[in-house]
Formats: sequence, structure tokens, C-alpha cells
Amino acid sequence: MTADEFQRFACVSRETLQDFLTFHALILKWQAKMNLVSPTTLGEIWARHFADSAQLFPLLEPGWTEIADLGSGAGFPGLVLAILARGQGRACRFNLVEADGRKAAFLIDVALNLKLLNETLFVHAQRAERLGGSPLAGRMDAVTARALAPLPELLGLASGLLRADGTCLLLKGARADEELSAAEAAGWRFATERHPSRVGDGIILALRGLSRAAALDGRPRAKL
Repeated sequence: MTADEFQRFACVSRETLQDFLTFHALILKWQAKMNLVSPTTLGEIWARHFADSAQLFPLLEPGWTEIADLGSGAGFPGLVLAILARGQGRACRFNLVEADGRKAAFLIDVALNLKLLNETLFVHAQRAERLGGSPLAGRMDAVTARALAPLPELLGLASGLLRADGTCLLLKGARADEELSAAEAAGWRFATERHPSRVGDGIILALRGLSRAAALDGRPRAKL
């Protein structure tokens, strides 16, 4: 996929495409110093990373104002979604969570270059496990993630951040059904929507009404 093909895929303006061109150039610059993306996908950034992330954007509901992206890495999907949201004039804050200090520095560099930092995009250089007691807890309309962790673990990270009516939007691979079964076996309950990927053979999971059986949620029980 070329830049022009991505523009048509994501239906973005020439100005928004320029943001992605800047993002692309910074990936190549930083990749020379650290492993931001797999070297095998470096020549396929427009399809494997930008387009794969962008396909989440139509699933963001208009009323959502707070989104957390867990394990943002090189900005997929959170930074891609923030660029698209600005291009569409959407008033939404994206909280990118990345524990690797070098990758967090990369995210900050891109956000500064695109004039997004601390405007509609915020970088949290810490582990997602620590956010349950942070000001983000219980405020997120949605939590996104891509290639971060198996679903049972991922839901544990997301549950403390989501509002009661919040949604998980997760890019998953061919073993998504196995992960769903494992999450249910671990006590997680949710309503599932499946959206076929437009890039590759993966799937997008939209999970709502997230809860966990009391005996399995991992928290200590009060003595009777």
C-alpha cells in the first residue's frame, strides 16, 4: 500500500495525509536507533500499521471523549486514531500508555511534531497495571489495544479504566475465538461484536458490558 492508497483507504484529507507522512518519516528516523516496528514490516508501514490501526476509527462513537490506548508502542493504534480524529474535528482525548521509556519518547516526539501533545494526545510512560489507581481510572469511554497481551490479561488491564458503559476495541489475530473462550473461562463476561479486518486475516473485537465473576476477579474477599 502506498501513501495515496492509504489516503483513499482511510478517506483522509491532503492535510491529514501530510501528518501521516511526517509520522512515517519519524518512524524511519527512530528505527535506525531502536526497534520500533518489526524489520520485516518496515516496508509495509502504510498497510500493516497505519491502515490496520485506522480501521478502528469508524467504530469510535461520536460521543466518546476519553480513550486509552494500552501498549501504544510506535503509536498503533492510538496515535493513528488521534491524527484521524483531529482531521475529522472530533473532540476526543487519547491517552497513550507505553511503559518502554524509549518508545514513549518517540511518541512524544511525533506528537510534538504534529502539535498534538497535551492538546488531544497525552503520553503516559508507565505500565498499564498502575493506571487503575490513577486519575484515568473509571473515566474511559473506550480502551484500545493491538498485539499487547492475551485477552484474559488485557481485560484485567482495561476494566479499571473503563466507564461502566465503556467499550474495548481490540485488534486480534486468527486465534481470537480461543482468546474469547479463555477470557470467559477466567470469569469475564461481556457482549461481543466481531468486525472482520480490512487488512489481513485478523478481527476487531468490540466488547461491552465488561464484568467479572466475583469469585474470580482476583480481589481479596471480606471475611464473614
